[in-house]
Amino acid sequence: MASLYERVVLPKILTWACSQNPILRQRQKVVPAAEGRVLELGVGMGYNLRHYDPEKVTSITGIDPSPELRAIASRAERDPRLEVRVEDATAEALPFDDASFDSVVCTYTLCSVCTPMAALSEARRVLKPGGRFLFCEHGLSPDPGVAKWQRRIDPVWSKLLGGCHINRPVRGALEAAGFRTEQVETMYLPKMPRIAAWNEWGAARP
Repeated sequence: MASLYERVVLPKILTWACSQNPILRQRQKVVPAAEGRVLELGVGMGYNLRHYDPEKVTSITGIDPSPELRAIASRAERDPRLEVRVEDATAEALPFDDASFDSVVCTYTLCSVCTPMAALSEARRVLKPGGRFLFCEHGLSPDPGVAKWQRRIDPVWSKLLGGCHINRPVRGALEAAGFRTEQVETMYLPKMPRIAAWNEWGAARP
């Protein structure tokens, strides 16, 4: 059973953190590229829903293991023309058939899944041939000085922020999981501590 902190306090912290302008702008760079039948890993509070293009998307299925976050996502802003379902599931064990989605969207999720490689393997499995994995993630900085502090702080950070890790590689993890990355961009997000500000985003194909 989730603790009082996880049920009441943590959703408020995540809502505040994920609604910061630098992060909202990053979502706008990735989500509109989704097409066809879409699966969103870690739908969270549903901040991505407002950015999907109803002219390109036929349906959206968002999964998240947190009932508190799913409740928020179900009320999130979105175009009324979009068909949206929010379901209880984990990224590591997707309850969907092989090759059933045209796009998989993953924003600020790989940092907090229990097993990133299992989640990426599942994403590959459910993508149709030629489908795309669209991602925007924060993770391990390429700068040794920043990475050193990320590793030092991560144990405390992850406990306070619901399992969010700041020292996980992004592009390297995708390629190790059998994805071919394309259109990848990187930067430190402004107005954020550098230990949590390194971002990588783009698209990948199995």
